Amino acid sequence: MAIKVLVVDDSSFFRRRVSEIVNQDPELEVVAVAVNGKEAIDMAAKFKPQVITMDIEMPVMDGISAVREIMASNPTPILMFSSLTHDGAKATLDALEAGALDFLPKRFEDIATNKDDAISLLQQRIKALGKRRVYRPSPVSTNTLDSRRPASLSQSSLREPHRPLSSRLNSGSLTQAGSSLPTRSQLNSTLERQPAPAAQSLSTIRASGKQYKVLLIGTSTGGPVALQKVLTAFPANYPHPIVLIQHMPAAFTPAFAARLNTLCKIEVKEAQNGDVLRAGCAYLAPGGMQLMLERAGMTGRLKVVAGTSDMNYKPSVDITFASASKAFGGDVLAVVLTGMGADGREGARMLKSAGATIWAQDEASCVVYGMPQAVASAGLAAHSIALENMADAILKETSRG
Repeated sequence: MAIKVLVVDDSSFFRRRVSEIVNQDPELEVVAVAVNGKEAIDMAAKFKPQVITMDIEMPVMDGISAVREIMASNPTPILMFSSLTHDGAKATLDALEAGALDFLPKRFEDIATNKDDAISLLQQRIKALGKRRVYRPSPVSTNTLDSRRPASLSQSSLREPHRPLSSRLNSGSLTQAGSSLPTRSQLNSTLERQPAPAAQSLSTIRASGKQYKVLLIGTSTGGPVALQKVLTAFPANYPHPIVLIQHMPAAFTPAFAARLNTLCKIEVKEAQNGDVLRAGCAYLAPGGMQLMLERAGMTGRLKVVAGTSDMNYKPSVDITFASASKAFGGDVLAVVLTGMGADGREGARMLKSAGATIWAQDEASCVVYGMPQAVASAGLAAHSIALENMADAILKETSRG
């Protein structure tokens, strides 16, 4: 049975265009359209769609207010359409805080340079949301921020990269200013595929006593809510630096880092080239770029590079994880949270080969169980942990003394 979609926008042209694209896919069906937020609330109650696409700026009632009302009365996965501007970033973050799960740029040329790719991505994104239930843990905020355009936007992890990570790492394209990444042989070290581990309760997870140098967290769809849920639980004196890789366009990462910084006890900032890692500070990978770690004496330093134009994800969890495996070896706790696709799996493979510890979010608490599933089903994750338990588990594992 086709996934039922409600299209909400005050522009008749955009409503018609989105409806045409949705109905082109036999797995999708537009069951209703609405011209403002108030109509959207009524249509959501009447037609019970499985996914809603929502504009932000509309007359009578704006999209953010409509999201808040719908999530309170008829919780439904909602995909926002947003402009890639500072104001658009703030509004989208507000919509995600209200309960929306994902967003795409409203200009199709900002989704992908190729029209067919943009259409396919929109269809895939709606299908991914339509197949997932709305997960709402204890009140938190924001949900997914993804976008797709190789030259300027990070992609949404909907498909595998065009080239194996090993070929990109060893081509020299990401080794600038003396910064290098692990070798092909390190990447291709084989690890036996295992079934994904069952979700574990916090009481069954015991601290290993291992000493760490850095905490890495990679995520995509559903990531902002998950990151906020985890990071707001950390004390100001958290003993390690934290590196965050969230698939997000360049226009959004400054606003997202600033928002997290106001909500968290730890410091959160958008990573800059040359940043020296400090305990109790979280560094968010800038959108449209690649973030790499390198050793600098007793600590580490960040390198922000453009990467190559054919890389699907900017930033890429794989790239950051891979660089950390070379810089810190086994002294890493790497956590893969909710997200589409499999970004992070190959980087996690390299980290585990170097002796690092890998954890994944469990299926039930994910908005989309793609990235964590890829890591867990490859036998790389030591634990699969529910989102509401993740912060406590991390604190237990990484505390000193």
